[in-house]
Amino acid sequence: MRTIRLLLLALLILAIPAVAQFGVSITIAPPALPVYVQPMAPADGYLWTPGYWAYGDEGYFWVPGTWVMAPEVGFLWTPGYWGWNGNAYSWNEGYWGPHVGFYGGVNYGFGYGGVGYEGGYWNNGAFNYNRSVNNVDVRNIHNVYNKTVIHNNRMNHVSYNGGAGGISARPTQAEETAAHEQHRPPAELQTQHVHAASTNHALLASVNHGRPAIAATAKPAEFSGHGVVAAKQAGAPYKAAENKAAATRSNENKAVENKAAATRSNENKAAENKAAATRSNENKAAENKAAATRSNENKAAENKAAATRSKENKAAENKGATTRSNENKATHAQPAAHAQPAAHAQPAVRTQPAAHAQPAAHTQPASRPQAAPRPEARSESAPRPEKKGPGGKE
Repeated sequence: MRTIRLLLLALLILAIPAVAQFGVSITIAPPALPVYVQPMAPADGYLWTPGYWAYGDEGYFWVPGTWVMAPEVGFLWTPGYWGWNGNAYSWNEGYWGPHVGFYGGVNYGFGYGGVGYEGGYWNNGAFNYNRSVNNVDVRNIHNVYNKTVIHNNRMNHVSYNGGAGGISARPTQAEETAAHEQHRPPAELQTQHVHAASTNHALLASVNHGRPAIAATAKPAEFSGHGVVAAKQAGAPYKAAENKAAATRSNENKAVENKAAATRSNENKAAENKAAATRSNENKAAENKAAATRSNENKAAENKAAATRSKENKAAENKGATTRSNENKATHAQPAAHAQPAAHAQPAVRTQPAAHAQPAAHTQPASRPQAAPRPEARSESAPRPEKKGPGGKE
């Protein structure tokens, strides 16, 4: 079971594509590689990365060769290369790895003769330099050796693989295997080096005609000082007219592609904006409906509460008015009850003793009953009888 898992893992690793990428694709071949000497290695541990022609907005420009610290002990640099894919030339990015892979068969020099690397090797954590192809100072770098390197295509300065006039090399089995190993992309200093070259007008092929004034540097992105080396000559006559016509066609194609891409982008943006506007309107409608519902519910609740309070207030007012009315009626009715003491004026009946004076001589006093109103006058001051003593006497 363990063996099966290991076999599956090995197949998975072999299925991983190489790090080299097909980035820029153009219809014109790059110029020939210029002829230059290698600057001295700045210190032990630096590995040589050869120069090459890159492509930018203004056409091809030269990226100077330079010394770079390896990102990991045991790693070697596989240079990038231009390759014809049947319709255009594409750039295959270089990479770091334990072995040197295929780089188009291009003779970059200084150990990169088209196949493999003969400029040195790693041994016990230290890099050993082949002095026959590397410019090193043996006073500072002691890991050196001498091995003669012979290249049949030494005078060939073609900078691309395939197509008209290109190199017809194909990757070997070892290079195919190396292409599927663990890789690392160019280091950050290498990326900065390329960017600096792209902004240097003097490095444009249309300006230097294949013979750049900065062909190589001792360290990345250092384009001035004693470590800078100029090209001795162009690798081949520069074909300005052909390159210009091809560049024009390439720019026209790019313009068409950019226009089509811009049109698609605008259409996509319009569709996105329309969809976003639709969603926004739907959201607003939903929010407005919800807000109106909440408003109506709040108003209904407020009206109901107001109606309840109004009824309660009216009921309280009616109850208060009824209570006051009853109290007022009771208050007005009570004085009539106090007038009842006028019945106590009945003692006027006490005048009956006059009946004991039945003699006719005394009949004249019968006119006295006309004074009966007087007791009525006393009844107006009826409250006075309330001052009667405990015996009921005045």
